[in-house]
Amino acid sequence: MSNDAFNGDREEPGERAEEAPGELTGRQRLMAGIWPPRVTRAQLIVAVLLFVLGLGLAIQVRSNSDNSALRGARQEDLVRILDEVDDRTQRLEDEKQRLVDQRTELENSSDQAEEARKQTVEKERQLGILAGTVAVHGPGITLTVNDPGGAVQADMLLDALQELRAAGAEAIEVNGVRVVANTYFSGDGGAVKVDDRKISAPYVFKVIGKPQDLEPALNIPGGVVQTLEKEQATVHVAQSEDIVIDALRPAERPDYSRSSAQ
Repeated sequence: MSNDAFNGDREEPGERAEEAPGELTGRQRLMAGIWPPRVTRAQLIVAVLLFVLGLGLAIQVRSNSDNSALRGARQEDLVRILDEVDDRTQRLEDEKQRLVDQRTELENSSDQAEEARKQTVEKERQLGILAGTVAVHGPGITLTVNDPGGAVQADMLLDALQELRAAGAEAIEVNGVRVVANTYFSGDGGAVKVDDRKISAPYVFKVIGKPQDLEPALNIPGGVVQTLEKEQATVHVAQSEDIVIDALRPAERPDYSRSSAQ
């Protein structure tokens, strides 16, 4: 057999490749196996559940962080808050003891009628202060809130009033309006009303009470001052040895109630 015939029967590598154009290489088969990814229904459900669970945990962590205003407070701030709570407790204990002493005086006084009269006069004076029918003066603070952007809302001023009352304020006047037991704030920022009387910034609280209790109550972490400053308001607290509150309320006669004393 000739060499030409023998060579004509041999298959060259290039000729085999041309005869099988549909076959894939190993790399192509690997890529075809992993892309595009095939997601089953079960895998999709698990992914959605994990996403919802993660979202819920993130919301819970943020909520816990927002509701824990004192968590990041400094040790000295926490000590000051604790001291304030102790002071409030002590004031209540002192008031309780004062009432017990009054009862004892009434029981043991040789002239109970005179003692009762004195206590009646003193009680009338105290009620006049609470009702706002008499002018008063004494130590206290002046709280001034400047609100250039009109962002301070009525409920923020009400929170300041409640904090001052809790700290032992005995008499309060806001922009010339005497604060009494049923005083309320209404309206929106820039158009606030106190007892239906419109007031405007700066809002000035004149407060009679123990300055050492009133000022710290406003400056606790997350308290009145920080809340107002978040609204771009500026707050100034000044202590004074003599605050004069002379805004008065007219004495109102009840329509239906009558004294049951004989």
